[in-house]
Amino acid sequence: MKSSFYKNNRDKICESTTGALIVIPSYTQMQRGNDAAFAFEQEANFWWLTGIDSPDWWLIIDGSRHKSWLVSPDISATHAIFDGSLSTGEAIAVSGVEHVIGHDEAMRMLRDLAAKHSVVYSLGEPPYGQYYDFTVNPSIKKNWRMLQTIFNDVQDLRPGLDKLRAIKQPEEIRAIKKAIKLTIDAFKLVHDKLPDLHYEYEVEAEFSYFFRRSGARGHAYDPIVAGGANACTLHYGANKDRLKSGSVILMDIGARVDGYAADISRSYAFGGQSERHRQVHAAVEDAHRKIIKLLQPNLKMTDYYQQVDQIMKQALIDLKLINSDSDESKYRQYFPHAIGHGLGVDVHDSLGRFSEFLPGMVLTVEPGIYIPEEGIGVRIEDNILITEKGYTNLSSALPTSML
Repeated sequence: MKSSFYKNNRDKICESTTGALIVIPSYTQMQRGNDAAFAFEQEANFWWLTGIDSPDWWLIIDGSRHKSWLVSPDISATHAIFDGSLSTGEAIAVSGVEHVIGHDEAMRMLRDLAAKHSVVYSLGEPPYGQYYDFTVNPSIKKNWRMLQTIFNDVQDLRPGLDKLRAIKQPEEIRAIKKAIKLTIDAFKLVHDKLPDLHYEYEVEAEFSYFFRRSGARGHAYDPIVAGGANACTLHYGANKDRLKSGSVILMDIGARVDGYAADISRSYAFGGQSERHRQVHAAVEDAHRKIIKLLQPNLKMTDYYQQVDQIMKQALIDLKLINSDSDESKYRQYFPHAIGHGLGVDVHDSLGRFSEFLPGMVLTVEPGIYIPEEGIGVRIEDNILITEKGYTNLSSALPTSML
């Protein structure tokens, strides 16, 4: 992305907040083990506003003046030697922010700005954070608490950013298309190699090699390669078991290219398939086609979800897994996840809390049926762009057949 992309995004948030003061932190690095950190991945909102992919930076925007500052982290000479650091010149070139200051100067500036701005906007807690079973990156809460010591009122900027980011700009759509094409090319390669592979980790390795060899950063999320009953664990990630002949392999994979993610799932037969495998896959494939055809601009999301439920319940009735469409508990037993999500910088991007689908939104459609008692899990997932007249299936070049 050019620096003008990030500057344009900063201008948009200034306009949407009518000239407010904004302070956005990046993520900090997280410990992996002893004295080593995990590979760093940036907070999506901070990246969308700056393009900076390094930890512990801040962004300050005075919307009343349309002026921005980057706050650089204090990095010791030792850390700079071992881990490197983003220089001031590099930060300016990437982000288009002309002013880079240190931590102490930033704190003095914020105290001065507090005399003019009683309210400051920043990132609040993730909206569904109470459901996470992991520790969230501490930089968001740390920044919020710091701002509370200076300003009378700290407000969450996430809703406004979600609305802006939900409608993808042309350069964002181009990046998503590149990520999708690379992912499709990898799927096709792996599909042809499947007869010669023996373990889930071999399948994962083929994707990883193809992505990195093609110059992509790698996977946009931890890949899922789930053979047989492993596919009934929705976020299965061990990818270690031997592939069994006569089973179905569920692969949920997406590359990250130019900061944007793809997210595609296919379920392939391995070494032959039973009639039941064919029935379940055909039911998911039929539901997948029907659900995609529902999508159009201005469709109410509540109407969409109701129609999705009708389609998926009928699929389960046809498979004799539930007896009626009123059996909600069994319905969710066999289709326990949402039909999709937004897609962009984050794999699970927000759709902006809008009540209807709008042109420029990119989302996934991923019906699945999971039958633990039969050791069968099938999911088919495509990436869809909502257009002015309907939709475009961005990943349609990858066949959905199980063979």
